[in-house]
Amino acid sequence: MGTFSSFFDSQSRSQWNYNTLKNFRQISPIVQTHLKKVYMTLCCMLVASAFGAYLHIIWNIGGYLTTFACFGAIIWLHSTPPCQEQKRVSLLMASAVFEGASIGPLIDLAIQIDPSVLVAAFVGTALAFACFSGAAMLARRREYLYLGGLLSSGVSMLLWLHFASSIFGGSTALFKMEVSAC
Repeated sequence: MGTFSSFFDSQSRSQWNYNTLKNFRQISPIVQTHLKKVYMTLCCMLVASAFGAYLHIIWNIGGYLTTFACFGAIIWLHSTPPCQEQKRVSLLMASAVFEGASIGPLIDLAIQIDPSVLVAAFVGTALAFACFSGAAMLARRREYLYLGGLLSSGVSMLLWLHFASSIFGGSTALFKMEVSAC
């Protein structure tokens, strides 16, 4: 119980306020390095989660057991001291695999209904993730960090809508969506 109370105590003592959101100064190299590590960890977790969903598709292992295993790995991760970084990363990846296996039945259902929905969701999510990651890794100032992810996501979605409209024979609905977005 002491772990949870220390977690919530540290949250209440944080020094965040609205002025930190309005801070547009330079991003220090230490913060940029930290952002790169965070986005690399998120990318690895995404791959581990996709692997867990793939395991469910092949061997049908997803369900309540993997959901409880995911919660167990998260609790174990939270109780592991920060000095054991390798163990914490392993537990994080294990929880991502269990989470992927847990949502495997939903992905399997989407594949049975219409496989193109899964591909469209993957491409859209991967584009947004890549745009926000690129903005976080390349931005030198905070204002570019805020604007870069949003603008690059919007432009890439317009690009892919244009490709989709040209592939599907110039659909008027996609053209109207492109025009209204501009």
